[in-house]
Amino acid sequence: MNAIISASDLASALTGPNPPVLLDVRWQLTLARTAGEPAFDGRAEYETGHIPGAVHVDLDRELASPPGGSGRHPLPGTDEFGAAMRRAGVSPDRPVVVYDGGQGWAAARAWWLLRWTGHPDVRVLDGGLTAWQGPLETAVPEPAAGDFVPRPGVLPLLDADGAAALARSGVLFDARAGERYRGDVEPIDRVGGHIPGAVSAPTTENVAADGRFLPAEELRARFKALGAGDGGKVGVYCGSGVSAAHEVLALAVAGIPAALYVGSWSEWSSDPSRPVAVGPDPQ
Repeated sequence: MNAIISASDLASALTGPNPPVLLDVRWQLTLARTAGEPAFDGRAEYETGHIPGAVHVDLDRELASPPGGSGRHPLPGTDEFGAAMRRAGVSPDRPVVVYDGGQGWAAARAWWLLRWTGHPDVRVLDGGLTAWQGPLETAVPEPAAGDFVPRPGVLPLLDADGAAALARSGVLFDARAGERYRGDVEPIDRVGGHIPGAVSAPTTENVAADGRFLPAEELRARFKALGAGDGGKVGVYCGSGVSAAHEVLALAVAGIPAALYVGSWSEWSSDPSRPVAVGPDPQ
């Protein structure tokens, strides 16, 4: 099953006999703001205009638990996540399409959570809202409650020990920017660098300039050149488990299954006992 959908195919699906539930998950990672600059507000962005029928979902409140020792975006509680999805109208017998403002990270987080908890038909709008050529609306819909019940475990999941082991026995991708992987800078977490043995594979290199994913064959070639694609186990982490979900999605487009380390660097680096590698090489 395809993990992404084009804007034109979405427009057609919305007029079909079983139109998808639409989830708007606009979110932005803000490293720093100038004085007086407001924080990004996904709900406010949604209310200024969204794809007709789309329901807003808040990444920090509904797709994650509060930050703590398990990282900045730990997994949400199963009951809380299920309730949020049912409020949005999600049911297992109806497809779901998720989009964000165009970066794709937040949409991929929702895609991963729904797939991990057992929804059979979830896709991300390729290119996000910026790719949508149809009308927008400001009216906030009131969808009928869905009946989706999360059953976690459908997709592979890593904890810190599992990530460390996979970095040695398989391929563990670090989806952050190269300068954070190398430890040149670290704007958020306690220390810079990467999990020893991890391979740098920035998420930004999975998409073209317009934010759409590269063709599947190009993604397969990219990941194969980085050591994946020959049947071995693959995992991904990032800063807090958001952009890494986007890389898991890119790997799915390429036909390569991969596990997600949700705690990611925000969890790993918070534990001083965990080793840290720096520089351009996995070590």
